[in-house]
Amino acid sequence: MEWIGDLERAFATSLYPLRVPIAIGLVLGLVVAVYAARRRGWFAAARRHPARTSVLVLALLAAGLPLGWYLGSPLIIRTSLVEQAPTSAPTAVSPTTQQSDAPVASGRSLAPVRRGTFTGADDFHFGSGTASLIETAPGTWIVRFVSFSVRNGPDLYVYLSPKAEGYADAAVELGPLKATDGDYNMDVPAGTDVSGLRSVVIWCKQFAVQFAVAPLI
Repeated sequence: MEWIGDLERAFATSLYPLRVPIAIGLVLGLVVAVYAARRRGWFAAARRHPARTSVLVLALLAAGLPLGWYLGSPLIIRTSLVEQAPTSAPTAVSPTTQQSDAPVASGRSLAPVRRGTFTGADDFHFGSGTASLIETAPGTWIVRFVSFSVRNGPDLYVYLSPKAEGYADAAVELGPLKATDGDYNMDVPAGTDVSGLRSVVIWCKQFAVQFAVAPLI
């Protein structure tokens, strides 16, 4: 269904910047359409045939509401998640100096190997915050999102891409986006060679649309 993604990209780049005058035009067009329908007697005809009118309205609603909700609900639905940052193992304490009631030293936050700042693909697909690639153990990696926010959308996934500018066919899938906002971690699949990966990408998998990208430096 990439054709829907093509329509969305056309909307985001061409129509969304003109959303205010377009909305005004649609309202005026609706007023004109209602006036014309009254003048032509369409409302009176609908009242004369209530059964046919009800079937037609129900058919339109049955077809349009589920699709409209699936495509449009992400624009108003937001989710938030806060997870602790990954830490190193607790600092060891010498047995000769440790007291029986002394607390064990807590671990320290791990430093990112590479980090990037999110930007949206266009005015409609926004993204902000940072993504950090962190090695939590030898050969084990996570992506840490901090102060993250992205426009919601259907079927959003997170990828590590070999292209700094965004998604590529060789990108590594990390899984569905956990939340539109927050600070959280996503695991990199075991055995992934991260040396050639250049960006973290938020990608609509079903419609092949990029929402945001964070080039890793």
